[in-house]
Amino acid sequence: MDQPKLHADQLRSDPRVAEAKRLLRAALAEHTASLTRRDPTPELAGDYDAMLTQFAELRGNPLYYPFLGSGIGRGSLVELADGSVKYDMISGIGVHVCGHSMPELIDVLTDAALEDTVMQGNLQQNVESLEVCRRLLTMACRQGAALDHCFLTSSGAMANENALKILFQYRPGSNRILAFDNAFAGRSLVLSQVTDRPLYRAGLPATIPVDFVPFFDHHRPDESLRDAAAALQMYLSRYPGAHCGFMMELVQGEGGYRTAPREFFVALCKELRAADVPIYFDEIQTFGRTLAPFAYQMLQLDAYADMVTVGKMTQVCATLYGNAMNPKPGLLSQTFTASTTALLAAKFILDKLESGGFYGPEGRNEQIHRRFCERFEKLNQKRPDVIRGPWGIGGMVAFTALDGSPASAKRVLHELFAAGVIAFAAGADPTRIRFLPSLLAVTDEEIDAVCEILERTLLRLHEE
Repeated sequence: MDQPKLHADQLRSDPRVAEAKRLLRAALAEHTASLTRRDPTPELAGDYDAMLTQFAELRGNPLYYPFLGSGIGRGSLVELADGSVKYDMISGIGVHVCGHSMPELIDVLTDAALEDTVMQGNLQQNVESLEVCRRLLTMACRQGAALDHCFLTSSGAMANENALKILFQYRPGSNRILAFDNAFAGRSLVLSQVTDRPLYRAGLPATIPVDFVPFFDHHRPDESLRDAAAALQMYLSRYPGAHCGFMMELVQGEGGYRTAPREFFVALCKELRAADVPIYFDEIQTFGRTLAPFAYQMLQLDAYADMVTVGKMTQVCATLYGNAMNPKPGLLSQTFTASTTALLAAKFILDKLESGGFYGPEGRNEQIHRRFCERFEKLNQKRPDVIRGPWGIGGMVAFTALDGSPASAKRVLHELFAAGVIAFAAGADPTRIRFLPSLLAVTDEEIDAVCEILERTLLRLHEE
């Protein structure tokens, strides 16, 4: 007997919807075809400056960049409301993995517009919430990680907040957390304590004590492993049973795209296992960008994954955990899980990442990284005074420019912006420049064009 067809399925298969999608794709293709890198249009300057001034007044502070998008782009190119078109190499700090105005997203976003609600949440979620949870857990457990549950949320910070709530409930009496030096967990009241940036919590009350463990130093690998192990042992001895877990970024995001060899993490994880302290991998920024879907998979740390958070490129964020940590009713709940658009886009993105050959030593992530690195290395060999590594990993690309001071980094970033490339800073001592290219959209030609602009900008600034 045939299954009855839902009204929603009938709507999606309506030929008028298919024709609307075709017309939208055609219109988009026509209007993006001529987009190329260009400077601002002088006639738009007055209105644009007025909008920036008004926005700064409304939000209380000016934007980091004078960026107000027009709403169109093509791949890594994005048009601003001043008429300029720039190469977006930061993608909303890793969010816009599809780049700008991706034609394939038209069908997905049209389907989202046809669904019955803008947001999905605690009491009412559609079938795509189930599908995203199932997909994330399947990917996360592929190499043996024991993760059974997935709780969706609308931001990376909230995914981390949920993780901490679960961990504290799982470890009754715990009141501290472990993290690496230069950690970044978010900017909420609690997460600002874990984020190793004193300026980000200026004037805020202390919430939870955080014990910071030194991260790996590739200049002194053996000593840094001993230092980290000694610090961890000291904290575990000084505060027995007091830690809810160790929040680990396996590639430090705001810390400057630094990582460590597997043996560094294994040594610490073994100490944590012996002390019965849960291990929590924060993959908000790393998910999808290394040589495996998860950085812990790339480093073969699956057996140590007690808690994992993902976000940014997934559009909807998530906290993954095992059966033993499943919280009591009432601990996790929220009005907004995510928008319907974000959930359908997440399904599309996860499909693309799975089927697009992004992972492994010859995958697209490594190809993108290698293409940047070859240009960086060539310039470094000629002019080591203008650029130096390390260069990051996979789709997380970074370098130190000029003298690596915060002032130099800020100057480089704003000069790059004026020249047509959008990047951002990361790390301290040195302050580094980072790229987070749109992995599903960036082309080799765009990478080459960006590197040309970067080289010209760095050489000019060095001579001034």
